[in-house]
Amino acid sequence: MSGASSNRTLLVKLLIVAVGMFGFGFALVPFYNKLCEVAGLNQIQTADASAANTQVDTKRTITLELDANLRDDLPWTFRPLQQSIKVHPGELVHVTYEVSNTSGQAMLGQAIPSYGPQLAAQYVKKLECFCFTRQELKAGETRQMPVVFVIQPNLPEDVKTVTLSYTFFRVEGAGAKPG
Repeated sequence: MSGASSNRTLLVKLLIVAVGMFGFGFALVPFYNKLCEVAGLNQIQTADASAANTQVDTKRTITLELDANLRDDLPWTFRPLQQSIKVHPGELVHVTYEVSNTSGQAMLGQAIPSYGPQLAAQYVKKLECFCFTRQELKAGETRQMPVVFVIQPNLPEDVKTVTLSYTFFRVEGAGAKPG
């Protein structure tokens, strides 16, 4: 009997210790917050969390002109939804082009970009572009296609205007029928 009683006593003591440790863990959170506040360490947690892109050069504005062209053998219409916009170097830019297949059959096309001045190409970093892949449009289909990019802040200061031009070419292949 003495062995069972001591086991029960030991179990009760362990249970009390476990509950005490659990409670102590909860008590540490407000204690930690108060300690950080007193020591001045809590400023990091409560500081203004608004993030700003430090790579954007707000002192410079560049005119971005958008252009769209088609090869003669592609019966589509193609245009930017905006002709030009003002952007700051380093700013994330979103533009949209619209393309329509005016033919009676599905066709594949591939857009190839070009830049003016030509040296601007090395300063335009695209994150999303319809030019990365072939585009298949069904007969009569119209689609809006985004381009997301950044003009890098180290673009030479004398460049005030950048032209981003796309030319769509017809591509033969799966889903496209010569005609």
